[in-house]
Amino acid sequence: MTPQPPGKQDKDAGRWSDLDRPPLSGPALRRALVRPGSLWTSLDVVAATGSTNSDLAARAAKGEVTEGAVLVAEEQSAGRGRLDRRWSAPPRSGLFFSVYLTPRVPMARWGWLPLLTGVATAAALARSAGVDTLLKWPNDLLVTVDGEERKTGGILAERAGDGVVIGIGLNVSLRADELPVPTAGSLALAGAPGTDRDPLLRAVLRSLEDWYAKWQDAIGDPAASRLQETYAAGCATLGRTVRAELPGDAELLGEAVAIDGEGRLIVATEGGGRQPVAAGDIVHLRAAGGGYSGETG
Repeated sequence: MTPQPPGKQDKDAGRWSDLDRPPLSGPALRRALVRPGSLWTSLDVVAATGSTNSDLAARAAKGEVTEGAVLVAEEQSAGRGRLDRRWSAPPRSGLFFSVYLTPRVPMARWGWLPLLTGVATAAALARSAGVDTLLKWPNDLLVTVDGEERKTGGILAERAGDGVVIGIGLNVSLRADELPVPTAGSLALAGAPGTDRDPLLRAVLRSLEDWYAKWQDAIGDPAASRLQETYAAGCATLGRTVRAELPGDAELLGEAVAIDGEGRLIVATEGGGRQPVAAGDIVHLRAAGGGYSGETG
């Protein structure tokens, strides 16, 4: 879907019935974020689309956008997570956006981008929303609702053109009766004092710009940029017994003990070995009762 001209999109977005969920203002966001010297070079807000990742990736493939392009949707009808899982939510109940980056670091280190985005988003939410946000390896954002960890956001990175499109989906004002699954959450349900999406989006994009600059200045080195240690400090997966569901229908059970220099999860198995997990679904196991908590992802 091609973004509407700024005037039309903002005029259309002004017609809403839920006063608790006002629309985002494209012009205001552009004035705040798109400026000389900033990472962000363009910012479009559309009323609805299938997937901001798909749209921005298509534009990148055609050479229609440069690094720092941001595409925000008030509603997604076909938002995607890892393994093509669907992500949907009521209009204006969350932040659904994608950014286009062309890292000037060795491509072997590009795999850190989803983890970097998680660190930047969690840090921004802690400051701007007043909600403690944890990271579930490799791409989920967790908050605590009624004493339980709930998934409130997800990150999806895809190669596109000469760079990477990174999509972020974040439940902001979603109410209990709107949850797609019982294990989902939102900032509102986690007790956020405010759910104004405008300052939240600005905070996330500024935090992402800051972390991206540190990472690039360190030539993508996760240790030198402190990305590796910061991710580990905020990762709810570490120290937990987990079940890793691996490609090819294989499974691995053990304790998640570290994040290595390639961004892989290191799982210590019963036999004393340590196995890196580069891709797969991770299930956090409960400390008691033998059941499972959280979603795979």
